[in-house]
Amino acid sequence: MQDRDQDGSSAASHRYVALLRGINVGGHHKLPMRDLAAMFAAAGCEDVRTYIQSGNVVFRALPELADGLPTRITAEIAASHGFQIPVVMRTASDFDRIVRDNPFLAAGVDPAKLHVGFLAAAPEPTRLAQLDPDRSPPDAFEVRKGEVYLHFPAGVARSKLDNAYFDRTLNTVCTIRNWRTVGKLHEMLRGV
Repeated sequence: MQDRDQDGSSAASHRYVALLRGINVGGHHKLPMRDLAAMFAAAGCEDVRTYIQSGNVVFRALPELADGLPTRITAEIAASHGFQIPVVMRTASDFDRIVRDNPFLAAGVDPAKLHVGFLAAAPEPTRLAQLDPDRSPPDAFEVRKGEVYLHFPAGVARSKLDNAYFDRTLNTVCTIRNWRTVGKLHEMLRGV
């Protein structure tokens, strides 16, 4: 039997967030959050909580369980709801770094104009070199580790810096969250 922390969770479990791309957007790929939370609980995750309808799940899990979760959850969604959805995960310590290291926030940019693209895999240097800093002026971006920090001064709606661009250019999967959501998930991870 595993030891338990004061909150009742397994002592060896870690805090994670799973970020799903493209669910409940514009009436497409509908997936109730209670169904999504149930999938994570059935997989063995603890303290499962969701945030807004766009597919953000905060939970605790053993590292060996967490390693296979993106593939498992993608397969379960395909089987139960009939569509493929990428799942990108980060640890609580990843989120500490992400919030601390935002170069645009450090430069005093309005947080309401900031987003973060979470990459499923760190891009190769040759792929990074293919990114065009002038693709969508006045928008700006900076890639650090597995994240793309984004500044959209005129808003995100007309930007050419989208998931498809980063997927194609970096040869990985990208899912983007606004800075408010990043902050809320960080709070949830610290409170789990």
